Amino acid sequence: MVSMPNHPETEPKWWKEATVYQIYPASFKDSDNDGWGDMKGIYSKLDYIKELGADAIWISPFYDSPQDDMGYDIANYEKVWPTYGTNEDCFKVIEKTHKLGMKFITDLVINHCSSEHEWFKESRSSKTNPKRDWFFWRPPKGYDKNGAPIPPNNWKSYFGGSAWTFDEKTQEFYLRLFASTQPDLNWESEECRKAIYESSVGFWLDHGVDGFRIDVGSLYSKVPGLPDAPIVDKDSEWQSSDPLTLNGPRIHEFHQEMNKFMRDRVKDGREIMTVGEMQHAPNEVKKMYTSASRHELGELFNFSHTDVGTSPLFRYNLVPAVLKDFKVSLAELFEYINGTDCWSTVYLENHDQPRSITRFGDDSPKYRVVSGKMLSVLLTALTGTLYIYQGQELGQINFKNWPVEKYEDVEIRNNFRVIKEEHGENSVQMKKFLEAVALISRDHARTPMQWSGEEPNAGFSGPDAKPWFYLNESFREGINVETEEKDPDSVLNFWKKALKFRKEHKDIAVYGYDFEFVDLENKKLFSFTKKYGKKTMFTTLNFSSDEVDFEFPNDVSYSLAFGNYDEGQVDASSKTLKPWEGRIYINESA
Repeated sequence: MVSMPNHPETEPKWWKEATVYQIYPASFKDSDNDGWGDMKGIYSKLDYIKELGADAIWISPFYDSPQDDMGYDIANYEKVWPTYGTNEDCFKVIEKTHKLGMKFITDLVINHCSSEHEWFKESRSSKTNPKRDWFFWRPPKGYDKNGAPIPPNNWKSYFGGSAWTFDEKTQEFYLRLFASTQPDLNWESEECRKAIYESSVGFWLDHGVDGFRIDVGSLYSKVPGLPDAPIVDKDSEWQSSDPLTLNGPRIHEFHQEMNKFMRDRVKDGREIMTVGEMQHAPNEVKKMYTSASRHELGELFNFSHTDVGTSPLFRYNLVPAVLKDFKVSLAELFEYINGTDCWSTVYLENHDQPRSITRFGDDSPKYRVVSGKMLSVLLTALTGTLYIYQGQELGQINFKNWPVEKYEDVEIRNNFRVIKEEHGENSVQMKKFLEAVALISRDHARTPMQWSGEEPNAGFSGPDAKPWFYLNESFREGINVETEEKDPDSVLNFWKKALKFRKEHKDIAVYGYDFEFVDLENKKLFSFTKKYGKKTMFTTLNFSSDEVDFEFPNDVSYSLAFGNYDEGQVDASSKTLKPWEGRIYINESA
């Protein structure tokens, strides 16, 4: 395949064409019956991932950690958390991944580390320690009437409450945009940056990894002086720090420096993939991050579509949304790359999102399977690197009717506590919070992987083990690998077909350009066209349980190439979609 004139984004790269399968190590496969997934468990299931049709694995943080935020609080970048196994176990996973012809991508969590990391312990030891400025230390703004220290500014933690924690020993606060045990690293310190690159990047490049998923990669550069954030939420003492921390003044410089470190470190010619979790950014900033000529990132994750239906002031406050909102925001993932040397991603699920069928499809017994397949058709047809999260290929759905006490996530627990303290357990605010948690909590994605219908642990652990987190009861309803592998009509077997189709038509499926909506205002249909050379793809998807008519655009003659209903059930010339039906048509002009 050759790139198309005027479309530098079509220059072929392995990491553009790859389907990346994300593994959440705690919940993937427990090999030693201690209730936690581990490296040997991952090793044992690599053939399954290969057979699915994935080209790469991305493993969420597996480093040594107190696990206050499921490993996103790292105490040692160069050591595997002992519960997950040894470094040697991890190196064997890397080796087997490569033997199977897949790539290995690891998670890079370097906006913050754990308060148990040696760097922070040193920094905390005294105001004169050489590593003091590796973190953000500030004296109290003052003291309240009870003598309690007041945080240096009004920034809000992403997990609720102030973004500052007071340290009794040195009588100063440290900044932590996430949990109190996740102090933010100060990227203004060159010495600190060099240590980060060497320990978290260089070590793993030396051991053969093929790329990095970069956690909250837009937060490293804070506005100097750390001033108060604008007041946008009048009901809260604490305000979003985004205007002063997101896509900050030196962020591009930092990413270019780290990218150069990677290129200089790799001596065997392999091309390292980087994908940044960049939350939100205007299109021009996304282009700066991912332009090949700028050497920052290969591609990025944007949150526009996963934030649809949630309040910008507080994620766990649902707001009305219609299908058009989802269409427009989903297109924001990739539209900016058109005609540029940039690239992007397409995804619906990850460790921070609920299950996509519950969120965007219909998880009722009647429509779960067909709507899960339809979402697969949607992702197959979109331009960008495709990401699948463990269990998504099974058509996994959210767990149902769990009391808040069963949730594990620090984000849920902290916000529950804050809302309870500020508004009360029976308040309107709490009712809204719990309603949102049931739909969009991260915990829906974090339950143990369902390998079989075996009681009580679905093949994740042996029957006598107690998994670290409750299982989703859906494994009893046929949502498990063993049952679905035997069923030719399962969501799992459909995903295998979808990924095969995407590879066979990678020119227009992966690299297609000039995306255009068809009938954007339609409240039930999501339809679009895109092109590659003389090919045009028309995709139409019914996001409802009704039968819906559609029209072909531009009176062009299209051939049905792929869809989520069996061929025997579909009249290719019919302009009526069945409930939750998705079709991809292709026209190849002479």
